[in-house]
Amino acid sequence: MHVLVAGCGWLGTALARRLVERGDRVTGIRRDPARAEALRALGVEPLAVDLAAGGAAARLPEVDAIVACQAAGADGVEAYRAAYVEANRALLAAAARGGARAFVYTGSTGVFGQRDGSDVDEGSPPAPASASAEVLVEAEALVRGASAGALRTAVVRLSGLYGPGRAGIVDRVRTGRLALGPGDDAWMNFCHREDAISFVLAALERAAPGAVYHGSDAEPTRRREVVAWICGRLGIAPSVSAASAGGPSRRIHSQRTRAALGVSLAYPSFRDGLAPLLGGG
Repeated sequence: MHVLVAGCGWLGTALARRLVERGDRVTGIRRDPARAEALRALGVEPLAVDLAAGGAAARLPEVDAIVACQAAGADGVEAYRAAYVEANRALLAAAARGGARAFVYTGSTGVFGQRDGSDVDEGSPPAPASASAEVLVEAEALVRGASAGALRTAVVRLSGLYGPGRAGIVDRVRTGRLALGPGDDAWMNFCHREDAISFVLAALERAAPGAVYHGSDAEPTRRREVVAWICGRLGIAPSVSAASAGGPSRRIHSQRTRAALGVSLAYPSFRDGLAPLLGGG
C-alpha cells in the first residue's frame, strides 16, 4: 500500500517509520525542503510542499491512503485554518483525484472545551471554547463529509500526546508551571505516541466511513494526581500556586473506539507511559 503522510513532525515521522517497517511504500510531506529530504534516510519518499498554498493538490501523488497529521505553524485562527481546513481540503482533493481508499485525519480532543469535569465520548457533540477550536470542528466536518464512493474518511481525535522526545509535562511539573492549588482537581487526558499510531493504523484499515474516534488512554486523571506522581518519581516536593491553572476539565473516553477498531493500549495510563521516560519500569 502506498501511504501519504502529511505532516512528518514528531508524530508523523514515527508513523511513517512504522509504515515502512511493515512494508508499505510511504511518501512524507514537510514544508521545508531540507527537513523533507531527511526523511529519505528512513525509507520515506520526501515531498516538500505547503499544503495550504494554491495548487498544492496538483503536486500530490496518487496513493492508496492518506494520513493528515499536519500541525499549525502558530496559534490563532488564521494558522489553524491554513493547517486544518485548507491543507485538508487540498489532501481530500488529491485523494478523490487519485482514487485513494482511506483518509484519516488526526484531530484533537481540543474540540471539547468543557470545564465541569464531564464525561465525553465519541458520541458527544463538540463544544469548542475558542475561535481556534471552532476551526478544528470545521476541519472535522470537512473530512467526515468527504466520505463518498470508494473514499473512506475518518477522524481520530488525539488527547495530550507524549512519548520519547516529548515529555513536556515532566518539565512543567519540575519547574512549577504545573502545580498544586486552585483548579488542580481538573481532569487531564493523555495518549502515548505508540498508542496514537495504533489508533491511526487501525482507522486506516477498519474505520467506518465518516466516523470519529478517540485516541486517548484508559485513565483520565486529575491534575493533582499527575503532579504528585511525577514529583514522587523525581524526588521533589510539588510546587503550590495561588493562581488557578485554568484550562478545560473533561474526561475523554475511548472505550468505544478501542472496541470498534480492535486497539489494545500499550500504555493504559500516563504512569505506564512516563515511567520508562523517567528511568523506571
